[in-house]
Amino acid sequence: MNIHEYQAKERFRAAGVPVPPGEIATTPEEAEAIARRFGGTVVVKAQVHSGGRGKAGGVKLAKSPEEAREHASRILGMEIKGLKVMKVLVTPAEEIATEAYVGVLMDRKTQAPMFMVSAEGGIDIEEVAATKPEAIRKLRVDPRYGMLPHQGYWLANALYDDPGLVKQASKVITQLYQAFVDSGASMAEINPMISTTSGEVKAIDAKMSIDDSELFRRPEVAAMRDTSDEPPAETKARDAGLSFVKLDGNVGCCVNGAGLAMATMDLVKYYGGEPANFLDIGGSSNPDKVIAALEIITADPNVKAILFNIFGGITRCDDVANGIAEAAKRIDIKLPVVIRLTGTNEEQGIKILADAGFSAFTSMDEVVQKAVELAKA
Repeated sequence: MNIHEYQAKERFRAAGVPVPPGEIATTPEEAEAIARRFGGTVVVKAQVHSGGRGKAGGVKLAKSPEEAREHASRILGMEIKGLKVMKVLVTPAEEIATEAYVGVLMDRKTQAPMFMVSAEGGIDIEEVAATKPEAIRKLRVDPRYGMLPHQGYWLANALYDDPGLVKQASKVITQLYQAFVDSGASMAEINPMISTTSGEVKAIDAKMSIDDSELFRRPEVAAMRDTSDEPPAETKARDAGLSFVKLDGNVGCCVNGAGLAMATMDLVKYYGGEPANFLDIGGSSNPDKVIAALEIITADPNVKAILFNIFGGITRCDDVANGIAEAAKRIDIKLPVVIRLTGTNEEQGIKILADAGFSAFTSMDEVVQKAVELAKA
């Protein structure tokens, strides 16, 4: 789960990270009022789950409350990478001397948190990572012991020469790790972390992604989810208990079991097709899940054929067949549907589909080849 910058800053503040004050506005008038309370120059920042906000015109300096209102009126409602801006963060501007990058994420290879820091922070950190990897210092944190003081200093020394800034940055790095752990995050970053002309280290931007598996034990973090700022298909899939990932292909896949789903997508690629999604209906026998899955798949305009690949173990083939038959009554499915059913209650499932006007295969290769052919046609 992604959370907004202002929400990530709340988590950072709770851990002690020095974050400038800021308030959320949903109208230009609110932005003007907030800017008037802060006084001086402020920054008006679009709040969307997307990078590149500055380059897209979603971050603007305002030297007066009236200018803050003008910027907010332009930013609110604009789209950044397909996401509509519904709120802006208004925060006092800072006198920036230097910019750095500090981030921590779960590294799957080492199965531990990995810190990455660079003195070359800012909007082009991705380019730095690609062209100057030596400019990024990395550190694996042993989760048994957490961030140790000497590790924080070692990372901070890659950012500053001034001992005073190193000391401050070391503390911020330790606090960021605490926010990362306390929030059940999979990623937390400050970009940029600045030093001001008065010699203070501050986090003027914040980004955080939360591990969905951690949300059940952190209801206060789960409450931060903004469904208006995520693709409707993802929201629908989550509410239906489905595992769904949107892809760029044209073969809509509905499979039970993550392993079989991955194998199905591999086979689609093998036979010259492109999967449109990863969609796992799970191991339960629930026709409603199948209906929800079909609604999600058919809502994607890129999908040209729908592929069901069901291996009935815990999932019963007749329940999946009932779901498909019921979905065909509720939804006007204009796309070709190819189905593989094999396993528990296979015969009953095939009969239910036949009565509903569908035919089913038992060969995985055969059904995938057919789906790819139909999608191309």
